Amino acid sequence: MSDLIRLDPAAGADLRGTVAATAARHLAAGELVVLPTETVYGLAADATDSAAVARLYAAKGRPTFNPLISHVADRAMAEAHGLFDATAARLADAFWPGPLTLVVPRRPGSAISELVTAGLDTVGLRLPDSAVARDVARLLDRPFAAPSANRSGRISPTTADAAIEELGMAVALVIDAGPCRVGLESTIVACVGPDPVLLRPGGIARASIEAVLGRPLALPDFADPERPQAPGMLAAHYAPNARVRLDACTVEPGEALLAFGPRLPAGTERAVMILNLSAAGDPTEAAANLFTWLRRLDASGASTIAVAPIPDDGLGEAINDRLRRAAVR
Repeated sequence: MSDLIRLDPAAGADLRGTVAATAARHLAAGELVVLPTETVYGLAADATDSAAVARLYAAKGRPTFNPLISHVADRAMAEAHGLFDATAARLADAFWPGPLTLVVPRRPGSAISELVTAGLDTVGLRLPDSAVARDVARLLDRPFAAPSANRSGRISPTTADAAIEELGMAVALVIDAGPCRVGLESTIVACVGPDPVLLRPGGIARASIEAVLGRPLALPDFADPERPQAPGMLAAHYAPNARVRLDACTVEPGEALLAFGPRLPAGTERAVMILNLSAAGDPTEAAANLFTWLRRLDASGASTIAVAPIPDDGLGEAINDRLRRAAVR
């Protein structure tokens, strides 16, 4: 049975520091902690402790060939474990702290476990825009690995209650700081060659990153399902129990509807439940609602969730990426 601490997002530095110190003690002891970030709730383990990381993989049921992201307290901690070229440095300057993970060459001598990197010679690093998460890494004095706090392949949790529903209370500590602000996992960009590569769309839109770089992001030239270069690259992921039907222009009897924008598909009177990601058609609002709305529709008992078309603009690219993977069976 784990401890549960509720932390007001507006809590002062002293209270936040006390909570972070408790989490850091558990991580230093090799235990697992559920903690909030701006993207989703993470299941954290000391990234330098292979035994703890192995317990994390087991708790999620996650294949160990799927690498993890290491979260850091500051830029100095990131550069102690990864080699930053000019491109990586420019992106870190522009978007850290925030929902951007940079995959860079692993620095020789880094103590991050090879289980975290899945044996690759690169490491995924992120400086989260969550004061409590940064405090935990600072007090731990080393990075922590923190994939989403759910069973592997399932819907990512954006509330502590959803994380507990996924993992039970079989962790040392759960920190509940309310709903996550962004609601989508981080964007992942690899800076390991002449051209930066978009490995996973996420909480920062491609166009924003390309504006900083002054050139387009490349896409991976291959996708090996047995050796992903970063989290979130498996074909089947983020899946509810119900089947997901994309680009639905009509609702069939007994389906639940995940809508977007002011215009609803035909046949909505036949829907078991209707939730709109954003009635105003705002992709930022839609991203924040995506995983929570999917969970609620899945709980409706409908065998299928019909998803209305969502434009690929801005964060719509990341939303559609998650929905396409959720639809794979």
